[in-house]
Amino acid sequence: MAKLKLTVACGDYEIVRALCDGRVGADGIELNMLTGMGSRERHWRMARKTEFDVCELNIGGYYMGRDRGEALTAIPVFLHRRFRHGFVFVNAKSGIREPKDLIGKKIGGTNFQPASNIWMRGILEEYYGVPHRQCIWVVERDEDVEFAPPKDLRIERIAPGKRLDVMLADGEIPAMLSPDLPRLFLEGDRRIVRLFLNYKDIEIAFFKKTAIFPIMHVTVVRQDIIDKYPWVATNLVKAFEAAKALAYRHVANPRTTPLAWVRTAWEEQNEVLGPDPWAYGLGEANRENLETVLRYCHQQGLINRLPSLNELFADTDLGDAGGGAENI
Repeated sequence: MAKLKLTVACGDYEIVRALCDGRVGADGIELNMLTGMGSRERHWRMARKTEFDVCELNIGGYYMGRDRGEALTAIPVFLHRRFRHGFVFVNAKSGIREPKDLIGKKIGGTNFQPASNIWMRGILEEYYGVPHRQCIWVVERDEDVEFAPPKDLRIERIAPGKRLDVMLADGEIPAMLSPDLPRLFLEGDRRIVRLFLNYKDIEIAFFKKTAIFPIMHVTVVRQDIIDKYPWVATNLVKAFEAAKALAYRHVANPRTTPLAWVRTAWEEQNEVLGPDPWAYGLGEANRENLETVLRYCHQQGLINRLPSLNELFADTDLGDAGGGAENI
């Protein structure tokens, strides 16, 4: 019998490499892996036009899409996670020294909806007493998912041709939440500094307190595919899990990764995050993670209701999955 052909759009990650080169396959499925797009293009094309059968998608965009009735279902495969404290930047002369100094200030961000910004706004509000509706959010581009902001949520668009990192360096805005490191910061511009200078220590403490390694993206499947071939969800999860297992073994090998202390970094990570930081499935830790960012989306006016995770994720009956770590 011919295999079901599915197009998968995702990042060019080590944890999917074995799916791309054919070392790992999905039972009954022929995967066409598209890994050449950046996150912004991939998210926009899926959110606006549903161009792919399977897609790595901003978790906030997925929650918003489902809130608006989009015919998508997620599988519990989380290809991108990142701690966020190290991505809050301020102008060195702004006088902002602690999170509460952000209250009432203009804060830049590519747009309002990136998972990175949803997470950090939620963390600032929940753990540092910075209500997001007492700040002014300055954005540079359209949102991936159209939405009408609540009346008391202040969002301003910068003028065409302007750049947020330049505005931050020049003091035109005092702060910025950034999905990635701002260009001028990478170039060594000392006018831009991190708000949390010891961000790694803070992120480790955050994880030890909450068990949350923030999930940025989920993997979504067109609902019509799940309806017609319900076995697809579980078979995809198994394939992603097997590919991750190979990636773990590859990255941990000091002969294949060009970093002098790669094994030391690997051991340090395992000590803090455990043997499978990119765990798939809907185990307890991932449920806490997903429910937290769901709550933040609702709090920030991006969704109208708080559905259960069982409504949002296909039942793959794999629990904490965990197969990626057991043979390392």
